Amino acid sequence: MSGMPTGSGLRDAAARPASFLQTVKAVGWSFFGVRKRAGYEQDIQQLNPVHVIVAGVVAAVLFVMLLVVIVRVVVSSAGA
Repeated sequence: MSGMPTGSGLRDAAARPASFLQTVKAVGWSFFGVRKRAGYEQDIQQLNPVHVIVAGVVAAVLFVMLLVVIVRVVVSSAGA
């Protein structure tokens, strides 16, 4: 349990200065798979972990919805 963050550590991480827009940008780059090491290190220091989780879940839901729409369009046009 020595590796577990303390309560104050979590509060400190949740109070990081990055905006939600910066978080969305970082999550977008991670979904795309392109990120430089320096940018990653900067994100680790600035991003709010709560924002990262929310942005990641929203991005994943939007990605799945996009795939469903694409499949429906392809299937409907193939049947015509």
